[in-house]
Amino acid sequence: MTSPTSAEPAPDTDCEPAADSALFDKIVNLCKRRGIVFGSAEIYGGFRSAYDYGPIGAQLLRNVKDAWWRSMVQMRSDVVGLDASILGPPQVWEASGHLTNFSDPLVDCTSCKTRHREDQLDDPDQCPNCGERGTFTEARAFNLMFRTQAGPVEGAGAEVYLRPETAQGMFVNFKNILETSRKRPPFGIAQVGKSFRNEITPGNFVFRTREFEQMELEFFVPPAEAQQWYEFWLADRYQWYVDLGIPATHLRLRPHDADELSHYSSGTSDVEFLFPWGWGELEGVANRGDYDLRQHASHSGQKLEYFDQASGDRYVPHVIEPAAGATRALMAFLLAAYREETVNDDLRTVLGLHPRLAPYKVAVLPLSRKEPLGALAGEVLAMCQPHWMCDYDETQAIGRRYRRQDEIGTPLCVTVDFESIDDRCVTVRDRDTMAQDRVPIASLVDHLASRLDL
Repeated sequence: MTSPTSAEPAPDTDCEPAADSALFDKIVNLCKRRGIVFGSAEIYGGFRSAYDYGPIGAQLLRNVKDAWWRSMVQMRSDVVGLDASILGPPQVWEASGHLTNFSDPLVDCTSCKTRHREDQLDDPDQCPNCGERGTFTEARAFNLMFRTQAGPVEGAGAEVYLRPETAQGMFVNFKNILETSRKRPPFGIAQVGKSFRNEITPGNFVFRTREFEQMELEFFVPPAEAQQWYEFWLADRYQWYVDLGIPATHLRLRPHDADELSHYSSGTSDVEFLFPWGWGELEGVANRGDYDLRQHASHSGQKLEYFDQASGDRYVPHVIEPAAGATRALMAFLLAAYREETVNDDLRTVLGLHPRLAPYKVAVLPLSRKEPLGALAGEVLAMCQPHWMCDYDETQAIGRRYRRQDEIGTPLCVTVDFESIDDRCVTVRDRDTMAQDRVPIASLVDHLASRLDL
């Protein structure tokens, strides 16, 4: 078990970098051009605030989630996984407080008929759409949950909700997991999955959408240890982003002010990233106390507590919750990895992604598709595919193929040339340095493994 100690994140400095507004458009264009993210249902004119992840994006998003799972579950002995249902009955959301507290304050402009979140207006008296002043209605609470019907008959008895967070599935399964996993506090339940929020003002590409993926941990601890575990997870989650390539200068920890805290939280801090429009939340780490377990125990009539046989203590564990957005993390990794370089008067665009996140680890590039070179390249590809996700590209000049792989973040390219037929060697090119090494095919897998260091 990992103890609740960790290196402190780098402190904020007065000389923080400026947001790069031009970078946003570059990333959006790259995502469309290289098959990372598409607007959903584009052939029908699109569907606002919904996105589809293309061949490159689907693999990148999977790698982000796998990297999180590796860090939070695979590399720890005190965390287990869960995959809970997306649909939930009203009782769950009544107990959690979502039916009464999960809302945004909305105002309508009586002039242009647009709707806005009151708490996000630059000027609470001026409509940002039409510019008129004094035209807003009184603010009304708008619940963000998606409601639907289960079964063939509509009515109150068939009402269900799409979950607005993955957390509640872990709380309602606390007793099941405690009894079947043989864990005891401190221990955690981790989950990666879809959540749905009927945001009134989605925007900034995949940063704020109505359908998104979360990576959440509920870490159950003895009440007396809650604060030290809260501090541990703050530092640990900050460091995860740094280890995967985001510069510390583009990250910060921001504690919530008292008026920002959720009704259940005694302390919350956000890991924030410097997006092109300014600082935005990547992940929240909250000390939720025993609110959730007590609420579900009260509403369900089930005891949700832990009995320590060694000490004879019986208590309701407190919960520390690191909750990250997978799609927001993907966007931050793309922004942090993007760079442009001039090489021999040619502009080179590079995604310097960490090898663990790169959609393809290796690209196999034969100089010709004709035999016997094509067959040899197929042999090389077959050697690599059991170990890594690989791309295979045999079209256009080799320089253009290198540039394509640079743009999607492939760390290593393996070029099969005409000399390879005789000497049984290939050329391995590094994405970041563009250095090339001649490597025997017989030892290629070992060579690539040492370079990727996954």
